Amino acid sequence: MDGYINEVVNDKINAIKNKNNVYELGRVLQIHDYILEVSGLENAAFFERVFIGNKAEGYINRIGRKSLTVVLVKKSSPVFVGDEVAASGEMFCAYYSANSIGHIVDIFAEDKLCNQFFSGREKINIETPPLPIMDRTRVHRPLYTGISSIDLLYPIGRGQRQLIIGDKKTGKTQIALDTIVNQRGEDVLCIYIAIGKSKKEVKEVYSELFRYGAMEYTIILAAFQDECAPVLLNTPQAGISIAEKYMLQGRDVLVIIDDLKKHADNYREISLLSGKAPGRDAYPSDIFFTHASMLEKGCQHKNGGSITILPIVEIKNGDITDYISTNIISITDGQIVLSAKNYERGQKPATDFGLSVSRLGGAVQTADLRKLGSIVRRELLFYLETSVVFELANMDGMGNELRDKMSRGKEILARMNQYRFEARTPQEVVKLFEELAEMRQ
Repeated sequence: MDGYINEVVNDKINAIKNKNNVYELGRVLQIHDYILEVSGLENAAFFERVFIGNKAEGYINRIGRKSLTVVLVKKSSPVFVGDEVAASGEMFCAYYSANSIGHIVDIFAEDKLCNQFFSGREKINIETPPLPIMDRTRVHRPLYTGISSIDLLYPIGRGQRQLIIGDKKTGKTQIALDTIVNQRGEDVLCIYIAIGKSKKEVKEVYSELFRYGAMEYTIILAAFQDECAPVLLNTPQAGISIAEKYMLQGRDVLVIIDDLKKHADNYREISLLSGKAPGRDAYPSDIFFTHASMLEKGCQHKNGGSITILPIVEIKNGDITDYISTNIISITDGQIVLSAKNYERGQKPATDFGLSVSRLGGAVQTADLRKLGSIVRRELLFYLETSVVFELANMDGMGNELRDKMSRGKEILARMNQYRFEARTPQEVVKLFEELAEMRQ
């Protein structure tokens, strides 16, 4: 140990003698909130970590012909025009500690409940190279949510990317929490990434998971709504990097991103302040690349580990055709759409069975669930389509076959209802619906 310390000290001394510890200096030219225009730093690199005196820390976000754009992530005192900016010669990184499991933390490995940094912090790259296609294998192992409508009709596999989308207050976060709680005893590390939520909302999530014993295998990585946009922007990327670290060790990891719409809005804000050309809905043209490069990390690795990603997107008035939603739908392997109308009718979860889909389907289901799911899906969709036409009709006036189908469909929909944290095993799901499938025959 002493030899290692001496070696480190000697390296530092030699760096000082050779002036390898001295990096370029620049000056602040303009200030736009947390965006600085800086002169000098001619040899600085994109995403390089920089310091503004002893006042602030940030990274280089854009390189122009005559100046640089620096985005601040930390600020202890006001920054003024003319302040000295020092390059560090290293990339901007997040911090992570293995002791973070069971806690609410940020990208600097600070416990947000007690405002203390964890010991044993290590740097972790926010952006990592994409995984080679040869290191990926097919997704075939199920990840059970404990929710009948999902496990039976829209199954999720380990390594899948399944979008959860719906209006505000339709139960999107609750599906994510139910899924995390259902991983108890499954040796799955869960990372819940909260973007732009209030401290009260994050503490409520923590309390719910703690109550059901799920914090034993869960990290809550939070960027609160009162934090600056660059922190909110980099938090999900840092969370995915943490998940990738564990996946390469052979672990199964479940990542919840709540939600990607706020992430996109923060990216738009930074881009506009940085002078990027706006595109559709004022989002920068590379917003698709930003989300795709992050979500494509979800996969089944050849070493046995996996990253399953459940991004959440909030929409307005049930419109899933807006710019951000369609982008993410095209990236993911399916979507679970939640309907405000179904929620108001008391359907829990408020799944829109006509718009929801899983592109992997039976590939991640057992034979019993796969066979039963196809029958139940047909019966349920027939009932939902027919009930719109015969909503006010008297069932006594229908033919026997149609009346029987409508009765079965209504019963299927009733049995899909499920209270929060009331998980059902695959065996319980089969038992619950196989009777209705037999009645059909």
